[in-house]
Amino acid sequence: MSNTEKFTGRVWVLGDDIDTDIIIPTEYLALPTVEDMKQYGFSPLRPELAGQIKEGDIIVAGKNFGCGSSREQAPEIIKALKIKCVIAKSYARIFFRNSINNGLLLIENSDIQDVVKEGDEITVTMGESIEKDGQIFPITPLPQNLMDIINAGGLVKAMQKRNGIIEEG
Repeated sequence: MSNTEKFTGRVWVLGDDIDTDIIIPTEYLALPTVEDMKQYGFSPLRPELAGQIKEGDIIVAGKNFGCGSSREQAPEIIKALKIKCVIAKSYARIFFRNSINNGLLLIENSDIQDVVKEGDEITVTMGESIEKDGQIFPITPLPQNLMDIINAGGLVKAMQKRNGIIEEG
């Protein structure tokens, strides 16, 4: 994903303080893989949500998204659900870093949540803006080093690429 890539996705609207226990409840962390866990994503809040999300959808949320424990499975579940990105008013610091390290794109914007409804489509132009029905909401681009990590699929893959040891296949 380049800093100028453009994509459109269907919106799922969530509120403020969506914590990691809502993203993936503790009782499902014992399952063997993230693929096994993903069906339980967001289940305390909306049990049907994980089954309704389609590849390329976008989560739009309020402030403090990803608060709570620092479990890495939270961004992994969102990625496994094939969410294109999360747009929120703000993020918990450790969730933000865990998401980047796992290759999940996060965008901060304080206005879009107030104008979208669930099911709306929005278009994101990376590093520039979010567009909804002709309204433009500017976004601040992520630094290139963080985009490199996201584009590689996460920190481990980015370091493998940088060091020339990416596994083939």
